[in-house]
Parts: sequence; C-alpha cells; structure tokens
Amino acid sequence: MAQVYRSGRLYGTPTRLTPHEVRTRAFAPRRRGVDPDQVRDFQAEVADELNALHQQMSLLSEENDRLKRALRDWQTRHARECRPPNAGHW
Repeated sequence: MAQVYRSGRLYGTPTRLTPHEVRTRAFAPRRRGVDPDQVRDFQAEVADELNALHQQMSLLSEENDRLKRALRDWQTRHARECRPPNAGHW
C-alpha cells in the first residue's frame, strides 16, 4: 500500500501535537492568571512525555513493518512448498 505524505505528515492521519508545539505554546495573559513558571514546567513535562510516546510509536511501527514482511515471506515460502489438496488422479 502506497503512503502519501502531505506537509510532512501521512495523508489522512489526524494531526498530532509535537513536543515543540507544546513547549512553545503561548497563552493570553489574564488579570488573575496562573504562575508562568508552573505553566512552563507543565509544558516541559507534557512535551517530554509526548516525545517518548512518539519514539515508542515509531519503534512499534518499524517492528510492525518487520513482522508483516516476515509473515509475507513465510507465506510465500509455504505456498511454494504446499501440494494442492486431493492430489489424486481426480
């Protein structure tokens, strides 16, 4: 199956936040806002977790592709070695 990429992303997949987007997100100031240091700390924590999830997803995708290729190769070898059923004179 061919994969089509648009703007660096696989076409048809939902847009996901990147760690960079989380780290650089700015919020509008409010009169009684929250502590900006706590917001930045939380952003860094979320971005780090997001980065770890992206890496894990990439590794799992590679493993999935490897397993698909291995199964396809096994099926090809197995199909060549199999005899058709009822190989009698009928």
